[in-house]
Amino acid sequence: MNRLAQSALLFLLGATLLHAGTTDLYLRYVKEGLRPLVLLAGAVLIVTAAATLWYDRRGASTTHDRGTPTHDHHREPRVSWLLTLPVLALILVAPPALGSYSAAHTGTALTKPFGFPALPTGDAPLHLAVADYAGRAIYDDGRALRDRELKITGFVTLDREGAPYLVRMGLNCCAADAQPVKIALTGNVPPVLRPDTWLEITGTYTPRRTKDPVNDGPIPYLEVTTARPVPTPHDPYDETWNT
Repeated sequence: MNRLAQSALLFLLGATLLHAGTTDLYLRYVKEGLRPLVLLAGAVLIVTAAATLWYDRRGASTTHDRGTPTHDHHREPRVSWLLTLPVLALILVAPPALGSYSAAHTGTALTKPFGFPALPTGDAPLHLAVADYAGRAIYDDGRALRDRELKITGFVTLDREGAPYLVRMGLNCCAADAQPVKIALTGNVPPVLRPDTWLEITGTYTPRRTKDPVNDGPIPYLEVTTARPVPTPHDPYDETWNT
């Protein structure tokens, strides 16, 4: 690939990263806190593309001024421009966030946290992340959750027997290392649940537990009072799952 093609590819990739970083597209690939690095990488690639083109033009101009004949001994095949297709696909075809299929085939990644921050007091419903509820229910025996109305949002996945779980996928860095944390549902569970449906569950803590059929990891139950469909959240991945 010649310098012009290299510069074009670098510029296209940099512009793609800037586009992803200035929209929600980047959340399909990395966690929210990495947005500055995505934008920085895009800017660096565009500057590199401009510098590559400038040095190439400058070298060609110097050679011409000296009267040195130029010969293109290594003409690159046009097929090399196919390298731009993955970049265009990144712009035009954004992959969906990982969902029920990945969750059903991956064991729960729940790990014991270093501690449990104090929860708000009062009679208002307590909004918790899936991982926060699961961690407190398993490793703190639900001490701060008892006699509290809880609201938890996640998507639905079903195991091989059709048992429903409320799930959030958590990221260490990017979608490639995403792993699920699961809550089993009991109580007033809707009779028909479709995988990948996002629900806001209102319910209460129960000491009941089960094991993940994939890796035997611990999964707590939630006693469901009501469940309502909600739109997919701005960030479908749960960054707090491993804290």
